[in-house]
Amino acid sequence: AVQVVQSGGGSVESGGSLTLGCSVSGFTGNMHSMAWYRRPPGRQCELVAKISDDGNTVYLDSVKGRFTLSQANSKNTVLLQMNSLKSEDTALYHCAARATPVTIWKYWGQGTQVTVSS
Repeated sequence: AVQVVQSGGGSVESGGSLTLGCSVSGFTGNMHSMAWYRRPPGRQCELVAKISDDGNTVYLDSVKGRFTLSQANSKNTVLLQMNSLKSEDTALYHCAARATPVTIWKYWGQGTQVTVSS
């Protein structure tokens, strides 16, 4: 079975940094794309960043220049480096993956809490 395992997260003061990791296992081949979504308290889920297998990335406007999504040692492992964190970045972060560009985000991680105190 495909598993999506998240790592990292936690609590940090405003202006600090955190790194989230996400690794997909149990899948034959490479994921086409992987992403991070987040759900801030009382708000809807939003796409934070996504990366495709060719390395192209897309970011939420509010995190551009502060967050960096990259592939780690394989195309099924990604790292989200979050710098200059703000209180509005506080949310439950979920990693997602899909095997083709036209399908829904089929595989999801368990969620990781990020809390930024001002």
